[in-house]
Amino acid sequence: MDQDKRLHQLPPLQMRLSMRSDCPYISGRTEQRVAVDISENPALHDELARAGFRRVENWVYKPVCPQCQACLPWRVNVNSFRPGRNLSRIKRANSDLTRSLAPIRPTNEQYQLFLSYIRGRHGDGQMANMGRDDFISMIENSPIESFLANYRDEDGRLVGSVLTDVQDDGLSAVYSFFDPAESARSLGTYMILDLLDVTASRGASWLYLGYYVSGSQKMMYKSRFQPAEIYVDGDWRPYTGDPATT
Repeated sequence: MDQDKRLHQLPPLQMRLSMRSDCPYISGRTEQRVAVDISENPALHDELARAGFRRVENWVYKPVCPQCQACLPWRVNVNSFRPGRNLSRIKRANSDLTRSLAPIRPTNEQYQLFLSYIRGRHGDGQMANMGRDDFISMIENSPIESFLANYRDEDGRLVGSVLTDVQDDGLSAVYSFFDPAESARSLGTYMILDLLDVTASRGASWLYLGYYVSGSQKMMYKSRFQPAEIYVDGDWRPYTGDPATT
């Protein structure tokens, strides 16, 4: 049987297993990840993303937590999504904002906004000690096509940004940060709503939102964006509620 010789030229995936640490989503459980460096072969990204992996800088990772499969990769069906009354209200409340898509070259303005966000929302989290160099690396160190979606108010003030990856089947929201003083705007939710519009304008089908953890307050916002699919046992399946019965 003839075989494509390119298959034999691909280097084997070098996977690394992280140390165990406390789970940030479920009390009393531990977190562990498997990670792959794609800097030498960025073309692998989209295939791994479709297998439930997420990107951070030049790595893609996936939870492999002992005796736990609570983290479910989540992607929104862009073409079928219709915002309900509350999401429509949030969209109207932010109609004064202007969005721009920019290259991944972070500015001091973005860094100051990031600091305000981390200190206001995640002061006790793992990212609380990130400095300027860490922030720049998080934004710039991408081996694939990525962009920053920036949102400004009528005075031109930056109020939100979201680092976004471009995939062959859609977009992936990697990390967002926004002005914590603008809580009435629900900026985190609004930026997802707007990325759904951006994805649709590109003719793509999916917006990837990372992992969903049933019962975790930190992750509950993702369940507002449906219809959605979760990645379970090697397949993407429509989310119908309790993952145990999906």
